[in-house]
Amino acid sequence: MPEKNKTYRIFISAAEPSADAHCAGLITALKKSSYSFEFIGVGGNNMASAGCELLENTAVKAAMTYKAFSQIGRYYKLIKHIKNYLKNNTVDIVIVCDSPAFNFHIAKAAKKADIKTIFYVAPQLWAWGGWRIGKLRKCCDKLCCILPFEENWFRQRGLDAVFVGNPLLDEIDCNLDDNIKKYTDFEPKNARIALMPGSRKAEIDSLWPSMQQIAMRIKHKYPNTIFTTVAASDEQKQILKSNQINNFECEYTVSSVNKTARKADFAIVASGSATLQVAAAGCPMAIIYQSSKILWHLLGKWLLKIKLLSLVNILADRELVPEFMPYFDSIDPIAESVEQLLGNSDKLANTSRELIDLIRPLSKNKTCNQMADITIKLL
Repeated sequence: MPEKNKTYRIFISAAEPSADAHCAGLITALKKSSYSFEFIGVGGNNMASAGCELLENTAVKAAMTYKAFSQIGRYYKLIKHIKNYLKNNTVDIVIVCDSPAFNFHIAKAAKKADIKTIFYVAPQLWAWGGWRIGKLRKCCDKLCCILPFEENWFRQRGLDAVFVGNPLLDEIDCNLDDNIKKYTDFEPKNARIALMPGSRKAEIDSLWPSMQQIAMRIKHKYPNTIFTTVAASDEQKQILKSNQINNFECEYTVSSVNKTARKADFAIVASGSATLQVAAAGCPMAIIYQSSKILWHLLGKWLLKIKLLSLVNILADRELVPEFMPYFDSIDPIAESVEQLLGNSDKLANTSRELIDLIRPLSKNKTCNQMADITIKLL
C-alpha cells in the first residue's frame, strides 16, 4: 500500500467533456482517502474545479470522427508537450480516460518513462480496431471497463481488466424501479418528448436541425406535444437557441439528461453516453447519429465488427430501441418510427421496464470509489 507520509503525483489525461466529468469524480474520491495527492494533466473545467492543475483545457475543444482532422496539429503539439512533462517530472501514476486515438500516445509515453498506467474507460476494440490489442497490452497496467461484458473480452486477450461500473450512473441516486414508466393514461397527443443533440459541436451541427424537423412533424400530428431540449452547458444552450428553426418551440435545460428523461414520455437522443442515462430514467428512445456519407461507405461500415451500434442495443444484444446510425438522406424513417411508438402504449411500457433491467447491473458500484481503490492499490 502507499506511504501515508508521501504526496503522490497523478497525471490525468481527458480529452472530452464526458471524460473530464469522470475524472473529476475520481479526483474527488481520491481526495477523500487517507493519502495525499497532487493532480496534474489535461482535461476541462470539472477537473480544474476538483483540484487538477491543467496543462491545457482539452474538453472545450473536443472533436469527433472526421471533424477531428482539423485539430491534428494542435493535438500533435500537446502530445509532445505531455511527453516532455512525463520525461522530466516525477509522476507516480498516469490515468488516461477514453479518447484512445489521443490517449494511446500518452500511455505509450508513460510506459517509456516507466510510469504505471491505468486506462479508465476501455477502448471499444470489440467493435472495431481489434488489431490494436497488442498496443494496449504494452502500455496498460490496469484496464477499467465501464460495460459488463468488456472485462471477460479483454481478460481473454491478456489484459488485467476489471468492470468498475459506469460513471454516468454515479450521480443517479433514485431507486431505478421508481423510474419504470406505466403509460396507463398516456395519450400521444399530450406527449412530452426530450431532444438530446449531444455535447460536441460536430453532433449539434449535424443532429440539431434534423431533431427539430422530426419534432415539427410530430407536432403537426400531435399539436399538444411538449418538447424539452437538453444542452450540455449554458454556452451550448445559446448555440442551440441561435440555430432554432422558424416556428419550432421548445423548453431548454442544461446538464440534466437523466432528470429530463424521467419527466419525458419519449426521447430522441444522439448516440453516445447519454443513452445510458436516458435508459436509467426508464425512458424509451430513438437513437440517431450522423456521419460523413463518403467516409462511412469507404471505411466505416467495413471497419465495424458489430451490427448494432448504440450502447443500449449492444448491452441488450438486440434492437431494444430503434437506432438510425448513421442516417443520411431523410428523416422520414425516424419520424415514422417515433410516431408508431407513441401510438403503442404497451410497447412503451415494456421498453421502459426492459431499459431499467438493462441498467441495473451497471449501477451496482459507485464507479469513482472503485477507481480510487484501484489507483491506490496500483501505487
